[in-house]
Amino acid sequence: MRDRLSFPGLLSDRVAASRARGEGVVVLESSVFAQGLAIPANRQAATRMLAAVEAQGAVPAVTAVARGVPRVGLDGEDLERFLCRTGVRKVSARDLPVCMAQRADGATTVAATLVLGALAGLTVFATGGIGGVHRDAPFDESADLVELARTPMLVVCAGAKSILDLPATLERLETLGVPVVGYRTRELPGFFTTGTGLSLDASVESPEEAADLWRHHRALGRSGSVLLVQPPPPESALSADIVGEATVHALAQARKAGVRGGAVTPFLLSEIERRTAGGSVHANLALLEANASLGAQIAVVLAHDRALNETS
Repeated sequence: MRDRLSFPGLLSDRVAASRARGEGVVVLESSVFAQGLAIPANRQAATRMLAAVEAQGAVPAVTAVARGVPRVGLDGEDLERFLCRTGVRKVSARDLPVCMAQRADGATTVAATLVLGALAGLTVFATGGIGGVHRDAPFDESADLVELARTPMLVVCAGAKSILDLPATLERLETLGVPVVGYRTRELPGFFTTGTGLSLDASVESPEEAADLWRHHRALGRSGSVLLVQPPPPESALSADIVGEATVHALAQARKAGVRGGAVTPFLLSEIERRTAGGSVHANLALLEANASLGAQIAVVLAHDRALNETS
């Protein structure tokens, strides 16, 4: 069996050194920079997320496939190329080997990021929103859901993207055995909104409680992820009515334009941005930064606990 760290160049020098020192590391996806947000908001997102992780004493590790090489810790010229997004394809878990074989640049979705993060032996992943079950098409669901069910990581997010069927997505996560736990909330956030009216069975109030939950999850031998959902900062969140109206309009426009497949999500988010006069981008940037910060706090707690266990 291939050793999980035997891919040459998998870890950047900084991430490798941080792992060796037992420091907290937070995995970040690259698709949000290369496809999810338009230029220049994508660069703002990268700057704010990386800075938020570092401000909490952890190290950010952006995942991608860079010219065919799987990377955990994309930085320097490689990261700049992804921010400029020329020739960068969107890569889910199933696309990783094709992207590698074709020596291409691939920006990793949540599903692909889970694969690479786990391959590197990392634990905490912070992102914006996961994929889920699509509206008006229950047969169409994101690969993120299945990957969450089979890859062990603590994923900090703001719920599933608001353009999705959120009740159906929550049901699928339950069926797949993925715990969905609120961070200081007992209601599923709506990505751009603080709530959805969908109740959660459990919540935690601190990074220490989240870390403890993760330890118990792994002690039971559970092979899937824990989804820790944090509402967007209240000062940046949008109202549910505004988001709902914008989403309905965006879906109608997508159907009219015949948009399908991987182009649907960027199209819908762009339409929602236009309908909310940029409010959705402001909320998106704020929640990405907040999730990166929380993920870093949890990663630091887990790293500290590992260090104590090793010396006891």
